[in-house]
Amino acid sequence: MARNVAIGIQDFEKIIKQNCFYVDKTKFIKEWWESADDVTLIARPRRFGKTLNISMLEQFFSVKYANRSDLFERLFIWQNEKYRQIQGTYPVLSLSFARVKENNYQNAHGKISEILRKLYTEHIYVRDSEKLTQQEKVFYDRMLEEGWEDNDITSSLHQLSDFLYRYYGKKVIILLDEYDTPMQEAYVNGYWEELVALTRSLFNATFKTNPYLERALMTGITRVSKESIFSDLNNIKVVTTTSEEYATSFGFTEEEVFAALDECGLGNEKAEVKAWYDGFIFGSHRDIYNPWSVLNFLDTNGIFDTYWANTSGNRLVGKLLQEGNKHIKLSFEALLKGEAISSPIDEQIVYSQLGDNEMAVWSLLLASGYLKVLEYERLNQISIGRKPNYKLMLTNGEVRRMFYSMVHEWFMETESDYNDFVQAMFYDDIDEMNAYMNKVTRTMFSYFDTGRNSEEAEPERFYHGFVLGLMAELSGEYVVTSNRESGFGRYDVMLEPCDKSKKAYILEFKVHKSKREKSMEETVENALKQIEEKQYEMDLIARGIPKENIYKYGFAFRGKEVLIGNGIE
Repeated sequence: MARNVAIGIQDFEKIIKQNCFYVDKTKFIKEWWESADDVTLIARPRRFGKTLNISMLEQFFSVKYANRSDLFERLFIWQNEKYRQIQGTYPVLSLSFARVKENNYQNAHGKISEILRKLYTEHIYVRDSEKLTQQEKVFYDRMLEEGWEDNDITSSLHQLSDFLYRYYGKKVIILLDEYDTPMQEAYVNGYWEELVALTRSLFNATFKTNPYLERALMTGITRVSKESIFSDLNNIKVVTTTSEEYATSFGFTEEEVFAALDECGLGNEKAEVKAWYDGFIFGSHRDIYNPWSVLNFLDTNGIFDTYWANTSGNRLVGKLLQEGNKHIKLSFEALLKGEAISSPIDEQIVYSQLGDNEMAVWSLLLASGYLKVLEYERLNQISIGRKPNYKLMLTNGEVRRMFYSMVHEWFMETESDYNDFVQAMFYDDIDEMNAYMNKVTRTMFSYFDTGRNSEEAEPERFYHGFVLGLMAELSGEYVVTSNRESGFGRYDVMLEPCDKSKKAYILEFKVHKSKREKSMEETVENALKQIEEKQYEMDLIARGIPKENIYKYGFAFRGKEVLIGNGIE
């Protein structure tokens, strides 16, 4: 009989006691403990079981769960006598920064204080023991109140570790889940520097200069650069998606997924499930599946949907792609078409470099699970000072669908005008094309702002976003490409119909040069002339499109004003 598939339960005890569907990951306890690393940072995409594994570790080691063999006796870890002996024998401080998603520093400061204050409340029994001096009890009472200063935050875990060590006579295990959530929010909302200074001091006192620490584990999506918050930590073991350690501890292996499908009577869906939800690669271990989507698929008895991609966490990724320069958008265009891109990668995410820094953007997307590594250069293959080059693709079908939906959302505000423009183009209605496109550009120019203000940059940043919109709008009907070689030059945009009997389109964008062109009409003529002189239609003709079915449009831009003209062979 198939076990009940419960969605969203992150408490290990609840899953075990209710006999819910669970893939045994207790081997992670043994692997982590035997690593003997002081501080471990594990970076994995969201919804990959990080919080559940933190809960599992807490309930295995914490004195609060002493003599709880009922939680582990049917699992891998209980086969080992050594681990049966240490279950429930350590003081554990477990906390999560998952809720720190504030839009300003003051609120983030308050939320972090609240989370830390609750730990003091949870361990109030220490305050009433004889292990603390009267002065320390006064300090403890103050930590139970609101209105914490910066130094209260930065010293809080260090001081509580000291108190617990004296109470139990044993050093403390600290578990911090989603350590980088506040970092991402700080970057998006503009209080990065303030939060980094606070976090750096907190981590230094907690993980570096803490003699009462047995060991610690942090989880997150990204490896924030050492220069940002880990500058003083030389005792930290960092495990990223390219590391071999803990490769199968987060996410489901293909064997685990296929066994679950068989258990739930969905064994005939294996190939489709693989196309949708497989593709994650950790270290050299391939065919890691996204557990959130697999569980939702099982729970709905076999309904395919973008479960993981539709959960929160896409805001920063969308911002970077939307505002990225033309090179980022061109690479994104290639990814949407199922092609691979090549880029150097730095697994230490430097938030200050996000924006137009392609390496930083693709590094973040890789860490977040949106990209997978097909192959990469080993360090002995590259010259000193150069980052290794990675061959990257979108992870799977679910991620590809998510990005198409994201591009649709970019055009939501002008959706009716955008759609009407596309339809007018199909009917070669120049007047309507001009009317609708001018409405679209007035809104979308600022939306695709990359921080450059020159008139020359305006059309360029708009047109690359516009191409992505065409790809999302016409997916399945047209192959949309941009900035590719054809004939004797590089065209701006080409729409090749999947049905060769339908019309094809070539679009050329030009900025009006008032010193060289008398009018916008002349700019349009120059664009059309370039299409003809460079013979951009040659690729389409070679692929079986009749010449008479190739429609050509010149776009002239002056600021946010656009004029469109056509040329038909």
